[in-house]
Amino acid sequence: MAGSEGGRWVGRRNRAIYDLAVLIDALLMAKPNEVASRAEALAAAGVDGIFTFEGPHDVFLPLILAADTGCHLYTNVAIAFPRSPMHLAHTAWDLAELSDGRFSLGLGTQIKAHVERRYGSTWSSPVGRMREWVEAIRAIGRTWQNGEPLGYVGEHTSHTLMTPAFEPGPLPSGPPPIWLGALGPAMTRLATAVADGMLVHPFTSDRHLANVTLPRIQAGLEAAGRPRSDLTVVGQAIVACATDPVAQADADTAARWMIAFYGSTPAYVPVLETEGRDHLHPELRALSREGRWDEMAALVDDDLLDAVVLRGDPAQVASRLTARFGGDVDRVALSTPGGITDDALAALVTETRTPFDQTAPRGARNARPT
Repeated sequence: MAGSEGGRWVGRRNRAIYDLAVLIDALLMAKPNEVASRAEALAAAGVDGIFTFEGPHDVFLPLILAADTGCHLYTNVAIAFPRSPMHLAHTAWDLAELSDGRFSLGLGTQIKAHVERRYGSTWSSPVGRMREWVEAIRAIGRTWQNGEPLGYVGEHTSHTLMTPAFEPGPLPSGPPPIWLGALGPAMTRLATAVADGMLVHPFTSDRHLANVTLPRIQAGLEAAGRPRSDLTVVGQAIVACATDPVAQADADTAARWMIAFYGSTPAYVPVLETEGRDHLHPELRALSREGRWDEMAALVDDDLLDAVVLRGDPAQVASRLTARFGGDVDRVALSTPGGITDDALAALVTETRTPFDQTAPRGARNARPT
């Protein structure tokens, strides 16, 4: 796996070429009565993983119907604080059992306004609270897996009671991994210190990933005394992929809208700064408060679109994906705001594997890279 040389991020680019193939994951988003068929279609396209997000539907329920696809499953992300660690532990445990150990619990903080005003929950000390959520879920897992007495006491949550009637019993695969979504330096330090994996935000660019995010991950691992192999790094990318000009134009428009949305939020300004576009933030923020979404998207010029979005036909997107992530991440989650056809997705997956051994069975590709 990746390591460090003099504090510099070192990926797996210097290893044998067949070790560099990155795992490709796709978003499962469909109406509840269409989830099963959509999950089957994604698996048929050859993706390695299927993930959900906290959008118009529940983040966990669709994964039940995807459990027999053979793909790795994860939430990307489930908003942690409106749910107690006990609720999260139970749901993750059941999904891990249902999928034969192919589930990872991806957690994120969201932002204060949504946690308080949409979920009606408590927002305070997000980094400290998230640390406790991870620690508490782990403590609950040790109780169920090993019979260790439950006695977690924190500032934000405590769990000290577990009777046999409520114990699901041990998992053959062990407790499911916990992955944290991270954007800024504080949450990145936390993820690299306590999580099993880190979900890199899709609003990024080649420069921001290489010059900001990856060095932060390496610094965090070194500070925590952890090897790179301890952490599954999931790179994410906004993708606009199509095979004809009309569909490409539609995909580009959707991508511009997503860039504008992120650019209007203060937390994402560092990416704009990296690309010399931080002057856009005040205008985007003002327009967002007035609901003028189309005008926001129009502010995203072609240079910014190309810097952030992996766009073009499947071969072009695969080339950009390899150039951006190479051997520096373990998986890549595709964020496709404009959608992607099953044929284009299958071609994209195939193109990312062209230099590599495409004969390996899915189970071998889903194994953690070494």
